[in-house]
Amino acid sequence: MAEETGIPEGIDGERVGGWLEANVAGAIGPFTYERIAGGRSNLTYRVTDSAGQDWALRRPPMGKALGSAHDMGREHRVVSALAPTPVPVAPIAGYCTDESVNEAPFYVMEFVAGPILRLRSDADRFDQGERRAIGERVVDTLVEIHAQVPDEIGLGDLGKKEDYVARQLRRWSRQWEGSKTREIPLVERVHERLAERIPEQGPATLVHGDYRLDNMILTSGGEVAAVVDWELCTLGDPLADVGLLLVYWGEEGDTLLPLFEPATMAAGFPGRADVRARYAERSGRDLTEIDFFVALGYWKLAIILEGVYSRYAKGQYGKPEEGFEEFGRNVGRLAEAADEAVDRLA
Repeated sequence: MAEETGIPEGIDGERVGGWLEANVAGAIGPFTYERIAGGRSNLTYRVTDSAGQDWALRRPPMGKALGSAHDMGREHRVVSALAPTPVPVAPIAGYCTDESVNEAPFYVMEFVAGPILRLRSDADRFDQGERRAIGERVVDTLVEIHAQVPDEIGLGDLGKKEDYVARQLRRWSRQWEGSKTREIPLVERVHERLAERIPEQGPATLVHGDYRLDNMILTSGGEVAAVVDWELCTLGDPLADVGLLLVYWGEEGDTLLPLFEPATMAAGFPGRADVRARYAERSGRDLTEIDFFVALGYWKLAIILEGVYSRYAKGQYGKPEEGFEEFGRNVGRLAEAADEAVDRLA
């Protein structure tokens, strides 16, 4: 879609504006649109109407997307189902399935204002005691997500409940084949090693699929205002979320930083051992096999970053941001980390 003056790529200003006025309560045009940086899968925009009211609009990347990873209907359904629960999410304001409006389905949420702690420097607004409390809330919120009973909140048929890891291995292997820009044999080797020793799965829960500190919006006091980016949510083994959270949870001395220096590297945040121990205590789950899920997390993140790198290279995020090549370089490093995590299981 051609970029309109003052309107970011990925938004058809005239048609989206008309849809907003007709379908979002209280929305009064004309509207302004601002791309919110940070998301590297589905795209997020801040929408402001003539009265100064704000919403957040989510749509898939531009161009051809791969499979259900960018399914707006699925993400909309999950967020809607969680709205009445103790899990903090942004309230839904509207959902558009008519692709003639904006070339792809999209949904609109109430805008949740607050800090997102993406980089180490973002943590400067909080002192060390507040950072520790935030880290503990990240864990406690994940425990709350996993405590939801899918059948009771209308998500019992979101996905198959059994054989989660086997299905993830098949799914992400296909994703690798569909998005890879070069051959990295270790990615296939790690897949084989993981497939050989899948742990027994307990009762299925909601699995966020990309749970980390910078996928949540905080209040000014450091409470969790909303967990975002639910596009990978499914049913399965909750320890997959814990393993991936540990992969993302950088601490002082780390040399592998998949998404640059995360906020958790700032002084005061609990370390990975503390995160693991708090989740085990609060959830009552056995984390003996957690290194399997850490390995799965590294492997999956390698494939996700290859997809991000590929989409940047093809222009599906619009103009590439500076340093996007680092995503490509990190793919091999993440595969190596996954291989090392499997070694620890032996």
